[in-house]
Amino acid sequence: MLKNILLLLVMISMVPGLNAAPRAEAWLHWNKSQPNKTVEISHAPWQAFLDQYLVLSEDGINRLNYADVSQNDRQSLTSYLDQLQQLPVDTMTRNQQLAFWINLYNAGTVSVILDHYPVKSILDIDISPGLFSNGPWGKKLFSIDGQRLSLDDIEHRILRPLWRNPLIHYGLNCASLGCPNLQTVVFTADNADGLLEQAAKAFINHRRGASVSGDRLVVSSIYDWFKDDFGKDDAAVIQHLRQYANDSLHKQLMNITKIDDDAYDWSLNQAPNR
Repeated sequence: MLKNILLLLVMISMVPGLNAAPRAEAWLHWNKSQPNKTVEISHAPWQAFLDQYLVLSEDGINRLNYADVSQNDRQSLTSYLDQLQQLPVDTMTRNQQLAFWINLYNAGTVSVILDHYPVKSILDIDISPGLFSNGPWGKKLFSIDGQRLSLDDIEHRILRPLWRNPLIHYGLNCASLGCPNLQTVVFTADNADGLLEQAAKAFINHRRGASVSGDRLVVSSIYDWFKDDFGKDDAAVIQHLRQYANDSLHKQLMNITKIDDDAYDWSLNQAPNR
């Protein structure tokens, strides 16, 4: 009996969104790109959706007005996702691919929320395969180049391992208050690098990213779940924070040598009723 309980606890601890994140394991099928543009990609429908429904709140957290999304705009979002899935990824430049995958992930996440709305948290959408599934990340939602892909595939098998850039984490939004903001502008080949830098600065200098009280540092759980991406230990994470911290936070971090705790709010990034 005790053995079964221990096994259950171990399995639960491996559920994404609770105590761990999937490893970054490269899906090499997606590692081919072109040095020059051979395909044009329009993310205009996604931009129009964000312009209409993304709300910049006074607390610095961008929220989405899921409740008011019209049927027409819902269909436009679906059509946009369908169009992305028809594009030949291997004919894109590296930066086109970066923007493509981030936009697909974020728009796909919003689409999943709308499919199951109203929900209090994305964790309530248990559509992933497996007995201990949690959230929608493991479900194969997309079909591209004859391959079925999930949100987990995009994040942990494509973006993280093929780009090896910790700033990727600031571009992906999981529809939660604890997550880096859904950006007000879509990612493109031209703005992707700059937008990730901008997103990193905004998140790190918000209390969700890092908060110092005296000599006690509390950080987002992102830095715990993905510690390997940020350098493997507390010192590397703190150095990363300092790199993007404003003057006030940078001063607070000067004598900090360890992370005391981490936190994350999985509540839906729902805009309040108008």
